[in-house]
Amino acid sequence: MSHTNKLNTENFILRSLSPADIERVESYLVRVDLPHGLTLNETQEPIEHLYFPNDAVISVVSGTESGQSAEAGLVGREGLAGVEALLNGPIALHRQIIQLPGDGYRAELEAMRAEFAIGGAFHAAILLFTRSLLAQMSQTALCNRMHIAEQRLAKWLLMCRDRASSDVLGITQEFAAMMLGSNRVTLTQAAGQLQEHGLIEYRRGNITIVDRKGLEKQACECYSRIKEEYERYQTKLL
Repeated sequence: MSHTNKLNTENFILRSLSPADIERVESYLVRVDLPHGLTLNETQEPIEHLYFPNDAVISVVSGTESGQSAEAGLVGREGLAGVEALLNGPIALHRQIIQLPGDGYRAELEAMRAEFAIGGAFHAAILLFTRSLLAQMSQTALCNRMHIAEQRLAKWLLMCRDRASSDVLGITQEFAAMMLGSNRVTLTQAAGQLQEHGLIEYRRGNITIVDRKGLEKQACECYSRIKEEYERYQTKLL
């Protein structure tokens, strides 16, 4: 259940804490800007800070040694970047990069690990978020294998919109192609089809969602499954 506290935040985990919890945790939090393209954590490198986004959106990216990459998951105001470091694993499992800019809170890992060890509301919220992220990542793995680019792009844009504050998403086709694990030609064709159907508009590095209902119909069933888990998590936490 959400509580009234003095911390000005849209982050679900921080909002779920009681005034007493926030009073203790707030001293560890530093408000920071999170610009597009900023790498928060790099694969196989130590995690030093956790990031709790307000309106920024973070891509969790898997990559190969040859430089190929695909997005494994998205994190917005519902969670945090670096959750694996709270589970006795300070080494990053994935690259975590800011996809849509905004702001949020940064906290030193050791302080948050101490808070997590208390076993109270923060601990419970982290476990709920981890379940939600695991569900999203497993569904995304299936989606990337089974569904065509147009369906996956529609799903991905909807997931971005669920975490953003506007229908206008500052996403280049090149970046979207990298996140979807597609080449730019395939992505351009998929985006062109969505635009021809009147579902999106693309210009100068911005993709605008014009017809959300139509985009939901175009997306594969993976979107509805991920959204259901997202909403279930939100209901339990807030």
